[in-house]
Amino acid sequence: MKKIQLHIEVWEEGGMYVAHTHQLDVSSCGHSLEEAKKNIQEAVGLYLEEAEKFGTLNDVLEEAGFTLDENKEWKEPEMLSLEKVSLAF
Repeated sequence: MKKIQLHIEVWEEGGMYVAHTHQLDVSSCGHSLEEAKKNIQEAVGLYLEEAEKFGTLNDVLEEAGFTLDENKEWKEPEMLSLEKVSLAF
């Protein structure tokens, strides 16, 4: 079994909870926070399974900045900053 670590963002939008992983640009949603988190894990799992089926998994993950460690776990790129900014336009 392969393992991957990644960040998931969840926010509320229009009465739904939206979950997104920036590294893979995969999104899902749910009627509750728990459902959204469950659904994004399923969506990412399916995305990775399909990439593996087509023989592109390593390419997809490497292009997204992931690296494979000595334990055969994919590590996400190190996050250097996560900030909220305000812009005037």
